[in-house]
Amino acid sequence: MRGRGGFGMGRGPFGRDGEGFDGFGEGFPGGRGRGRGGRGEGFGGGFGGFGGGRPGGGRRKRLFDQAELQVLLLALIVEAPRHGYDLIREIETLSGGDYAPSPGVVYPALTYMEEAGLIAPASEEASRKSYQATEQGRAQAQADAEKAISLKARLAALAEAREKVDPAPVRRAMHALKIAMFDRLSKDGADREIILQIADAIDEATRKIERIEG
Repeated sequence: MRGRGGFGMGRGPFGRDGEGFDGFGEGFPGGRGRGRGGRGEGFGGGFGGFGGGRPGGGRRKRLFDQAELQVLLLALIVEAPRHGYDLIREIETLSGGDYAPSPGVVYPALTYMEEAGLIAPASEEASRKSYQATEQGRAQAQADAEKAISLKARLAALAEAREKVDPAPVRRAMHALKIAMFDRLSKDGADREIILQIADAIDEATRKIERIEG
C-alpha cells in the first residue's frame, strides 16, 4: 500500500532512516521526500501488524476483560513476584510485542487483587510495589489454571501472527535497493538513460510484487 503521494519519507514499518524510496538524499531527481503527486508520507502508517500497527488500522479492542486480566496477572505473580511494570512487560513479551495492557487497567486490578487477599506486597521500593501470591491466591490460581493457559495461548497466537508478517526481510531488501541506487547514481556517467534503466528495473519489480498471490 502506498502512502499519500507515493514513497516519501517513511514513518511506517520501515523506519525513518530508510525514508522510503524517494528519500535518497538531496541531489537526486525528484528532490527529497517527494513522491508522485506531492509530498510523500511513506507507506501510510504501516502494513497492519508491522511495527506495532493494527490490522485494518484503528485501536484494538481490549484483549481481556477485567476478570481475565486478573486471572492472567495472578498466574504470572504465582510464577515469580512482580511489580506492575514487570507484568505489563511480561504480557507484551508473551504477545511478541503486539499487545501490552495499559497501566490504567493493570494497577487497579492489582489493587483489587490485594484487597481480595490474593496477593500481598513482597517488597515496596520508593516507586514500585512488588507483589507475591498469598496462599489464597495460589489456591485461586490453581483453580484457574486452565483459564490462564487459554489466556496465554491467546497471547501466543498474537506473537505467531506478528512473526508471520515480520517485515525484516523487506526492510533488508529495501535497504539494499537504496544502497544500489545511491551507488549507481553517484557514479560518473549517470545520465538520463541510466536513470530510465533503473526506473524500468523498479517498475518490473513492482509488477512482480503485484502478481504475488496469497
